[in-house]
Amino acid sequence: MDPVTHFLTGACIGRAGWNRKTAYATLVATLAAEAPDIDVLWGLRGPVSGLAHHRGITHTLIAAPVMAAITTGIVWLWNRWRRRRRSGPALQTVRWGWVWLTALAADLSHLLLDWTNNYGLRLFFPFDRHWYAGSLVFIVEPALLLMLGLALLIPAFLGLADQEIGARRKGFHGRGLAIAALCGMVLLWCWRWAEQADARNRLLAADVTPTQPLRVALEPYPWNPFRWHAIIETKTTWQTAEIDTRTGVVDSDPRTNALFKPPMTPAIAAAKQTQLGRVYLDWSQWPVVRDLGPVKIAGIDVGGVGGAQLPGGQRWTTVEFSDLRFAYSYTDLRIAGSSEGRLSEQLMESPLSGWVYVVDGSEPAAMILGGQEQK
Repeated sequence: MDPVTHFLTGACIGRAGWNRKTAYATLVATLAAEAPDIDVLWGLRGPVSGLAHHRGITHTLIAAPVMAAITTGIVWLWNRWRRRRRSGPALQTVRWGWVWLTALAADLSHLLLDWTNNYGLRLFFPFDRHWYAGSLVFIVEPALLLMLGLALLIPAFLGLADQEIGARRKGFHGRGLAIAALCGMVLLWCWRWAEQADARNRLLAADVTPTQPLRVALEPYPWNPFRWHAIIETKTTWQTAEIDTRTGVVDSDPRTNALFKPPMTPAIAAAKQTQLGRVYLDWSQWPVVRDLGPVKIAGIDVGGVGGAQLPGGQRWTTVEFSDLRFAYSYTDLRIAGSSEGRLSEQLMESPLSGWVYVVDGSEPAAMILGGQEQK
């Protein structure tokens, strides 16, 4: 999920009762709820390195107690610094065991939230490299942001009102709303799960593919729990469909919404052996690898490849790596008659697509992911 949702979830966890057990509960929960995303720093070594380690070891069950301990240690240092500065005694006793348990609960909430979207995570890495994804909510879910945000803002406004009228200040505000927001989150997941199952049943009953599907995936849209983007794989094609469980409409046309599986070429074989190819295929659940020919991607010209004439009559080609899970526009909320046959273009426009420039069908010359070159 997005960082704001993680931070708000951690704050609500702290407010839900942990803050009555120990000081710093809300602080440590807020920090621990986002701590696993420290792996984004791998992106400083390039986009491919970032993809290789994003939602890696820090997003696993085996690392959760360690991440909680590190977060607790940071808060311990903060507490020690405060005491040395004599900035005022804590209103509560600090019980460090409870602080660590609070951090652990918040860290686990991060893993659970990340599982609910379609990017997924490897919970049992390094013992199991399989990616798990619930695909229940979009990576930025406005309904969650609204619930969690109100659960924190309303008590703050009520506290200001108490100060204004001179009412006696309470030690803890917002426990009930925090619990309600967390329960609302779970109920939203249950609702989305039921709608996703309904969408799957409607898709299979509609029989939109000319041959038997090998597998099916249902991807969510933000806000609308009734709208689902479907991906269907057959022996020779990939096909997409749009489903509205409220109206029962299943919109797909194999003439415009299908993409034939491309043949293997020497350039594709060479590109798969590059760092980008190995990392991408290890991560992707619905990979599409295509030989696009001499196509210059996103205006990027690396070392003469992708634009300038190569010396000695050498030829170059672009191999594209993309994932069908992200080849749809979540801002297009139409359903009936919305198919435009743009699957090929949507793959190229996906923010998680990558490209390898290959010279003479065997020599990789450059790797590009998300519009950035891997040095």
